[in-house]
Amino acid sequence: MVGTVQETNNQFTRAGYYISLFGAALILLWIGIFKFTPTEAAAIKPLVENHFLTFFVYKIMSVQAVSNLIGTIEIIIALLLIFSAKFAVLKKYAGIGMIVTFLVTLSYLFTTPEMWKVVDGVPVTDFFIVKDLMLLGFGLMLVQNNK
Repeated sequence: MVGTVQETNNQFTRAGYYISLFGAALILLWIGIFKFTPTEAAAIKPLVENHFLTFFVYKIMSVQAVSNLIGTIEIIIALLLIFSAKFAVLKKYAGIGMIVTFLVTLSYLFTTPEMWKVVDGVPVTDFFIVKDLMLLGFGLMLVQNNK
C-alpha cells in the first residue's frame, strides 16, 4: 500500500511538471506572437525605454523591430520548452532563457515610471508582470533539475 501512495505522489509531481512546462510554453508563445502587433509594440515601449539594460535599443531599431525581436526570443524559449519534453538536454537552455527573460521583465516593476499606483489604499501594479514570478521560479527549477 505504501508503494501505491508513492506512485500517486510521483504521478501528481509528473502531471504538475508537464502542466507547468506546457503552460509556460503556451504563455510565452502567445505573448511572443502578440509582440508582432503594433498594439503590443507600443505597449512595451515605456518598459523598454526606461530600463537600464534596454534604454538604447530604440536608437538603433524601430519600435516594431524591438518588439519583434523580443517576441522572437519568447517564441524560441517556448519552443525550447516544448521540445524539452522529448529532448531533456534542452531544459537547461529553456530555463536559462526563462530566468533572463523574467528577471528583466520583473525589473520593469522598479524601472518604469508610474508602474505602481495606490487604489483604495492598496499598492497595485500591472498584474501581467506579476505572473513572471511563477515563470521565473519554474525556469530556476528547470536549470537546477536538468535530468
